[in-house]
This record gives sequence, C-alpha cells and structure tokens, in this order.
Amino acid sequence: MPESARVSNEDWLVRADRFDDETIDLLYADPPFNTGKSQVAASGSYQDAWPSTDAWVDWLRERLEVTIPKLKPTGSMLIHVDWRTSHRVRVLLDELLGEDRFVNHLIWRYGLGGSSPRRFARKHDDILFYSIDPDRYYFEPPMVPATSNRMKGQMKKATDVLDVPTLNNMADERVGYPTQKPLALLELLVGACCPAGGVVFDPCCGSGTTLVAAQRLNRTPIGCDLNPEAVAIARARLQG
Repeated sequence: MPESARVSNEDWLVRADRFDDETIDLLYADPPFNTGKSQVAASGSYQDAWPSTDAWVDWLRERLEVTIPKLKPTGSMLIHVDWRTSHRVRVLLDELLGEDRFVNHLIWRYGLGGSSPRRFARKHDDILFYSIDPDRYYFEPPMVPATSNRMKGQMKKATDVLDVPTLNNMADERVGYPTQKPLALLELLVGACCPAGGVVFDPCCGSGTTLVAAQRLNRTPIGCDLNPEAVAIARARLQG
C-alpha cells in the first residue's frame, strides 16, 4: 500500500499520539453510537455498547484531547453521531475547543430505516463541524443540483441539511460491513473541509469509506480501526 494511504489495526488513542502536532487537516470520526448492541453485517461485526452514556462520553473525550493538538490551525473536525449523543458531544466540543469554534450542525437526511407508532420517524444523523481557528479554517462550499423551478438545471451551495441517499442492500459500493456510509456523503465532506493534498484522518475507519473518498479527491488518507475485519476491507478498497 502506498504511504499516502495508510490504515492500521490500532486504537484511535494510540494512532493519534503518533502524529506530530499540527499535521492533520481534517479529522472525520464516525465512532460507535453506543446503541447498546452488536452491529452485525455479512462481512463483519463490532460491539457498540458502553455501561452508560457518561462512559461513552469519557471514552470520546480522552481521544479528542489527544487528537486536537495534532490538527493544523487551518484544520477542522467532523464528528458523526446520532440522536443518542449529539447533544452531549456538542457540549464536549464547546468545552474542549471553545464555543466560537463551532461552524455547523449538519443533518444527514436519509430515507431508509423503520418507523414507530410512538414517535416521529428517526431519519437523520448529526455531523458536528468544528474548526481549530475560526478565522483560518479551510472551507470550500460544496455545490449541489438546485431543486427549484427558477434554478432548474443550475447548481447551488449545499445547505446544512445534506440529502444524500443511504446505501440500499443492492448498492454496488456496499461491502457488507455494518453502518457503512455512502461514498457520496464522504466525498462531499472531504472536498468541502480538507484542501487538496491535505491529510484526512479517520480514527474509526470501518470499511474505509472516508479513506476512499480522500484518495479519490487527491487527499492523503490515514485511518485505523480496532476490528481486523474492518482493516482488511479498508485495505482492499484502497488497493482496488
């Protein structure tokens, strides 16, 4: 594997500590959501349970504290969570970085998933976007097709609600690893938040979608995951 596409079977804490300070342009983390159960699919599985939400937040805090100094002053981070912990993670990031480092609370809206007779259907994830320096962080607004009749056929800047379809069971890019995110979503995020040639670090890389998106966009992808099944899949995707 080329040096520009490294993926290792390591814990986030260990891997982050190997970076020199101010060397990462973008941290994208899609950590386990603390669903309280195992996530299982055809090509792998992982445990997704902590004793409590407080224990999960403590786990995340320890890893962010090590990682934040490794980001460049022009760098930023995207933390991908859901309704279980998004409120706790925003408070945590305000504490670690400062409220003025908050950039966006992004909503990834999708259509798949179940519904309930007892609540509105949960059809989105949350992605918290924070900068290291609010005056210096890199951002290139992504363009998406306009949907209004007035702008038909034109492009417009994306809003903070990202309408990117999730992967269905027949999607060609599906590799059979649980909670795999669509490549279109990660290409949008990486292209917007990391400059060309920059370093993208995904410490919970799973099937490697972030790393593939970075590689396709001429960024330097570096990732790790404790699960050897995930590492094998990510390596194969990058080499392929």
